Amino acid sequence: MNTPQNPRVLSWLPLDETKTLEFKRVVKGMEFMKCIQTLTAFANTQGGVLVLGMEDIKKAQGQDRLYGVEEHPDAVDELLRLVRARVQPPMAGDLMPEPVFHTIPCLLRNGEPGSLVAIEVRPSLDLHSIEADGTWERLERSNRRMTAHEATERRFRLGVVSALDLPVDVSVELLDTIWWQDYRNQRGLTRPIEEATKHLGLLKQVNGAWKPTRLAVLLFAEFPSELLGEKCAIRLFHYQGEAIKHVGATTNLVKPPRTIGGPAVRQIREALKAVEEELATGVQVSPMGFEMIQRYPRRAIQEAITNAVIHRDYSIPLDIQIRIFSDRIEVESPGGLPHRLRVQDLGLVRSMPRNPSLVNHLREFPAPPNQDAGEGIPMMKSLMRQAELYPPLFLLPKGAEWESVEVALLNESRPSVWDQVSDYLDKHDDLGNAEVREILQTKDTLGVSKMLKAWVEARLLEVVDLAAAKQHRRYRKPGPQTAWDLFAWL
Repeated sequence: MNTPQNPRVLSWLPLDETKTLEFKRVVKGMEFMKCIQTLTAFANTQGGVLVLGMEDIKKAQGQDRLYGVEEHPDAVDELLRLVRARVQPPMAGDLMPEPVFHTIPCLLRNGEPGSLVAIEVRPSLDLHSIEADGTWERLERSNRRMTAHEATERRFRLGVVSALDLPVDVSVELLDTIWWQDYRNQRGLTRPIEEATKHLGLLKQVNGAWKPTRLAVLLFAEFPSELLGEKCAIRLFHYQGEAIKHVGATTNLVKPPRTIGGPAVRQIREALKAVEEELATGVQVSPMGFEMIQRYPRRAIQEAITNAVIHRDYSIPLDIQIRIFSDRIEVESPGGLPHRLRVQDLGLVRSMPRNPSLVNHLREFPAPPNQDAGEGIPMMKSLMRQAELYPPLFLLPKGAEWESVEVALLNESRPSVWDQVSDYLDKHDDLGNAEVREILQTKDTLGVSKMLKAWVEARLLEVVDLAAAKQHRRYRKPGPQTAWDLFAWL
């Protein structure tokens, strides 16, 4: 009786290498360094699987690709030893688990039993380099060594390091402002500013001279943008209607844009005040001639602005933008989500700020805008719910030169049926058209389908299985990925 081939191995036989999959034959004198480059490139990019004991599809096809790790039995242990010895920071610990070596039994090209080893690598929260061989990223079918500048920029984007912690060429004397006085008095500091800021880690030594960090300038200087020569302020735009419209050289702005600068704590306070003034004085009229009532919770607006200031990527030379429309407020901050977070993770996983030092120092001001208790997003959702509005939307705009995160507060009442559907999903994994019809006590299948579609478009629900026919689709609330599929890369 013939032994069947491993189904997983059968699925690999017709595959070429991809961004998340690579094959290596294990032979004497194999290039261990290229394997380590692939493993770190996977970790630095999207993760992936390196299959050992299988020939490249350009050199063999079908069953003939299966040589097995038996060709060089000691190679797997040697590779693991080199990974542990040569990769920094280590590919194990809080930032990512160590690569997992899975032994997969199979029938080899000669019909004898053997095995492959699939090395699973998850995307890392850090950037890993190889001793004396640089930092690598994964392309579509190969690896590429990154330049030092690219590696630094990638660490900023990941949130591994913050641009605020870098020293800048600014005189300490320019930090001795009323904002420093407020901070000093609140904390009961008595040393002179230069000595105090050294102890606070806000001054760093560069070639024997003490220089303020970018954070110190943002916290205490009267005009941080001007001193740093960088855009780190807030721009406020108020538009007539629900979209930006261009008419010749002008747009549908209610009034000229406003720039809100100064230290971070002032930016948050003044931006909140400015938004409230715009909502109070810039009354808008709907297309039907009715006055648009804008009733956002004040604290929700404050949290959106505060989050933008403390989580933005200060290595990107752009201001935060607040855009007011008749039906929503948008707060867009430069930089994507740090630490490989996804939009659906926000508010469900522990807070992982991009700029932890800014968070820590802001809470030490009188009447701080943040409590640093992880309350931001859950509080925003709760406040919007209490106001009977849709929860805040978190978006990652595409197509721009720089990554950004946008928070949208909708000036739209949430139907009571959503509360019932939301409550149902808090107790069950998913639902379909039938369950919603039962909740509404209706037979209107088409009407319920339109509701489900609207909730998906509003990112309140996601489709469980897009391949299912529409009438059989199931829906659930977006949430963090709870299980890791070893072969999800394929």
